Amino acid sequence: MQSPIPFSLQEAFVGREAFISARGLNKSVTLPREMFWRAGERKRVMRDIDLTLYPGERVGLVGLSGSGKTTLLRSLLAIESPDSGSITCQHKAVRPASTARLRWYRQAVQYIPQDPASSLDPRMSVRALVAEPLIRLKVACDPIERAQEALEQVGLGASFLGRKPHELSGGQAQRVAIARAIATRPRFLLADEPLSGLDLPVRAQVINVLKKLCDENGTGLLMVSHDLSVVANLCKRTLVMDDGKIVEDRPTAELWRTPRHPITFDLIKAVSQLPTCAYPHCNAADVEALL
Repeated sequence: MQSPIPFSLQEAFVGREAFISARGLNKSVTLPREMFWRAGERKRVMRDIDLTLYPGERVGLVGLSGSGKTTLLRSLLAIESPDSGSITCQHKAVRPASTARLRWYRQAVQYIPQDPASSLDPRMSVRALVAEPLIRLKVACDPIERAQEALEQVGLGASFLGRKPHELSGGQAQRVAIARAIATRPRFLLADEPLSGLDLPVRAQVINVLKKLCDENGTGLLMVSHDLSVVANLCKRTLVMDDGKIVEDRPTAELWRTPRHPITFDLIKAVSQLPTCAYPHCNAADVEALL
């Protein structure tokens, strides 16, 4: 079983009601077979995971490839089910179901993809792309007016409304993906590596957009990343995953100052070695100043 959340975090959340809660999540997957006559091995990708997300907080989820981050995110998105355990949102059970049954959850919790090109239909205009989730989820509003409002929130003006995805830069496409996510006015955003593949100046711009949206709208954020420097510039709380388990759950500045798990040491060490790192010289003092 996992170690309990450190006292400093428990104290910070006293009296606050959880927005999303996961208890005892376990999941195993079958790996591709190495030989055609032998079945693939089973691997546990989530092991007794307990997780609580509170309204308005910004949380980073980091770990090496294969640590279980994406599987956990897909479970929280109700895209796939854990083998055991439960997920609730404001005391309502969350599990894969039809669009109609999950409409309430899709309005409250939205997803920002890693690759916006995979989620933006090349035949649709930016106006239609941002308005689409409002129409599908039957949100009571003028979808075009709300779409324009969402685009303005991410720094894209009226001149972008008629553009197609191929007319956008990488940073602009990611902002459109964020606008799609915030158009329903969700309570929480779940983001899967939303900054990977972006140039460093563009990455910093998108970080600022996400931080501003969360601060102004009170929207919560869970961001999956392999780069602790990105998490340090956006998230006040960080979860570290290894081998399907959450091995650290601590305030970000504290985690940088006194990492406890070997994987955390490796991730912090990698920050200063990666040439594509957004903030290659982050340390505990820098993190505290940023947050």
